[in-house]
Amino acid sequence: MNTTVSSERSQKIAALNDDFRMTFVGGLVLVTAGVQMLGRDSVSEALAAVRAFDRFGEDNDPYGEHDFGSFTLEGLTLFWKIDYYDLFLEGGASDPCDPHATRRVLTVMLADEY
Repeated sequence: MNTTVSSERSQKIAALNDDFRMTFVGGLVLVTAGVQMLGRDSVSEALAAVRAFDRFGEDNDPYGEHDFGSFTLEGLTLFWKIDYYDLFLEGGASDPCDPHATRRVLTVMLADEY
């Protein structure tokens, strides 16, 4: 795959990931037990932080797909990660660029749960 095609593909995946991350529409959002143990208000704050996340760079987004981020909440480091599955959640998505064949799953976790 040449660099232009790779870049265009990454940009399309990033746009789909951003849309899902900001709206939580079109996939599943999971919150780990560790995050849930922080309490309902903290879970709400964590989800709001995920939606507002915009600090993508080489260190956390080397492929330009906007599929990972980290932030601090209550002195704890949290991660969020988007993974791509087929529509039945039985295996990986064959093409994360195709929203009609991909189910995105966003997981919010404590860093030590990763």
